[in-house]
Amino acid sequence: MTENLLRVRDVTRRFGDTVALSRASLEVETGSFVALLGPSGCGKSTLFNVIAGLQTADEGSVTLKGVDIAGCTGHVGYMLQKDLLVPWRTVEDNILLAAHLTRGVQPMDRVAAREMATRYGLGEFLRHYPHALSGGMRQRVAFMRTLATHQSLLLLDEPFGALDAQTRFEMQRWLLEVWESAQRTVLFVTHDVDEALFLADRVVVMSPRPGRIVADLSVTYGRPRTLDTLTSPEFMRLKAEVLSLLHPEATR
Repeated sequence: MTENLLRVRDVTRRFGDTVALSRASLEVETGSFVALLGPSGCGKSTLFNVIAGLQTADEGSVTLKGVDIAGCTGHVGYMLQKDLLVPWRTVEDNILLAAHLTRGVQPMDRVAAREMATRYGLGEFLRHYPHALSGGMRQRVAFMRTLATHQSLLLLDEPFGALDAQTRFEMQRWLLEVWESAQRTVLFVTHDVDEALFLADRVVVMSPRPGRIVADLSVTYGRPRTLDTLTSPEFMRLKAEVLSLLHPEATR
């Protein structure tokens, strides 16, 4: 039986009189891909920040591999919607940013970064700077920088939200290939129901603020995911169920 890597138990987070999260609970199995859906302002990013240790919960607990990580940083890889590449660093040095900022870059780090860039399609661009890259290429670099933290859990907060539809689909396919080869655990925030159902093993739905988990749905069709997945009967059934949870007023 696959063990849980992450456990979030009854997490509540307040900002003054505003309750952003209310007793939110979530478990993520090792090696899984879990998508988190919810309306804007429901606390998805707040939950990520609590898991990453950037914010501290007012109530509840967060454990990773059974260890309490509440308020502690450096335990997860975290990628935001904006790529946040450093413009004066090359692709190679952007991938190695975590090492630059912590222990210093070692020769073995550069070897690993070059191998990673080559494996994932950017080997020819290691000496390029961010301004010379397309939006999709920049996001690939940002994701490789997240992988290079060597964390078992990756938090991806709408990483493809700013991309056009065609580039976004190509990036989704690329992400699945990398996830399967890198064997990491992914928790993925998105507003796009199709994206969540195309990528994930489970889709977790949050309520409007104060955010809490209202549904945890298993995605039952297998992998690899293809264009046909997007029009399969099971995909359409799950999409209708998720949409009814996100927009209950529209089903009345």
